[in-house]
Amino acid sequence: MKDFKVLFIYPNLRGMNMLPPAIALFSRILKDNGFQVGLFDTTYYNTGDDFDSDKEKEKNLAVRPFDMSGQVTLKTTDPLADLDDMVTSYQPDLIAMSVTEDIFPLGIRLLRHIDRHNVLTLVGGVFPTFAPHKVLRNKEVDIVCVGEGEHALLELCKRLREGKPFSDIGNLWVKGKDGEIVKNPICTATDIDRNPLPDFSLFEEARLYRPMAGKIYRMFPVETHRGCPYLCTYCNSPAQQRLYRESKAGQFFRKKSVDAVRREMKFYRDEWGAEYFYFWADTFFAYTDREFDEFIEMYADIKVPFWCQTRPETITEERIKKLREVGLHRMALGIEHGNEEFRKKIINRHVKNETIVKAFDIISAHSLPAGVSVNNIVGFPTETPELAFDTIELNRRIADKVDTMNCYAFTPFHGTPLRDMSVKLGYIDEDAFTGCLTGEPVLNMPQFPKERIKGIMRTFSIYTRFDKSRWPEIEAAGKPTPEGEAILEKLRAEYTGKYFSKGE
Repeated sequence: MKDFKVLFIYPNLRGMNMLPPAIALFSRILKDNGFQVGLFDTTYYNTGDDFDSDKEKEKNLAVRPFDMSGQVTLKTTDPLADLDDMVTSYQPDLIAMSVTEDIFPLGIRLLRHIDRHNVLTLVGGVFPTFAPHKVLRNKEVDIVCVGEGEHALLELCKRLREGKPFSDIGNLWVKGKDGEIVKNPICTATDIDRNPLPDFSLFEEARLYRPMAGKIYRMFPVETHRGCPYLCTYCNSPAQQRLYRESKAGQFFRKKSVDAVRREMKFYRDEWGAEYFYFWADTFFAYTDREFDEFIEMYADIKVPFWCQTRPETITEERIKKLREVGLHRMALGIEHGNEEFRKKIINRHVKNETIVKAFDIISAHSLPAGVSVNNIVGFPTETPELAFDTIELNRRIADKVDTMNCYAFTPFHGTPLRDMSVKLGYIDEDAFTGCLTGEPVLNMPQFPKERIKGIMRTFSIYTRFDKSRWPEIEAAGKPTPEGEAILEKLRAEYTGKYFSKGE
């Protein structure tokens, strides 16, 4: 039997996403079953607009200044030509691409360029799961994976290697030669405890390094939960839950066992030299007390600093104390909006501002080595500038307790209730794609123009820490004019010198 080759394409924008755990996992599954695997990753290419997500955060004062030049060498060659050369030399039997909505346009540009090679293409990820028709209407895409890919990808590769039909594989939507689409049902949710250890050998060495609080670490993403139990309207986790529930495929939200997490982390620490762990669960504290204590007992032997994120209402004195003792180095909490009524009605987050403030008081009292960051969103559908300033006001209440503050533009992702609301209100076209979190606002709202949203994003951290007597100056700095840019540069320098000069 001839070797069967799979080429993964990861159309990442510079600085936007860390190591993609899904590709690393799929690579190991395929290799364990005798398949050859290659990767084309665009992270360090200039893909057209020279955008760097991490550096956008730095410009907006949402992260401490950092320097990746010691780990990263940017590529100067043409990514399209390099991909074409790779397909020519590697001769893959299947091209598989994992995408989120913000990187999908780049992904299609890459697939379009190599379409002449006539290689079967599979596209999976969160965006294809919730917009499969929009992905498949591109002639360069043959198959879409709706939902999880562990079983579907392996089964597809086995069928292709054996020359068998594959149009009936669960989780796959398959486009026929006549253009008709076979829509297969969702398979039973994956038992994530039984997944093998990911394969990071595909990636360049530089991809193992990420900034955190101004320093660079050899950092690895660790899965502790898949999905989220909460129902925020800007997130597609609720839709994932509904998709699996309605398909009778089981619960999408799952917790990986402590033993499985331990095995993974020891592998990264001992075999890959991990210096830092990044727990990428949406709500890391979605543990019962028993599960949490099991994690604490386990992690006491790991001795590697880590980052995690959770919701303010999940914070307790006891949990922060225990995590701090075993290695909690930095964490992030999502506020998203500062107006309680708006947050409840539009975002479906039922938490009081006093609870939020108390959470930051608790964390601050335990002096995390790299502090805590807070996430905010501006430009929600129906929001006004006045409501956005409620978010600024809440952040001012906790400013002395946090290290950095993120302010992202609302992104109406497919599969979220707020995207449906945005389309219904005429704020966005049905076929529009979102940008990335750190990019430009996309909603067209007469009461809150894009320029004003962008101006608040650029100056958010300055508003939260500088005296209110300077707000007219800060407002001027948010305007996209030469004068505004000059004022902003001056304010950035002042802010950095005052709040970032001491480092960690």
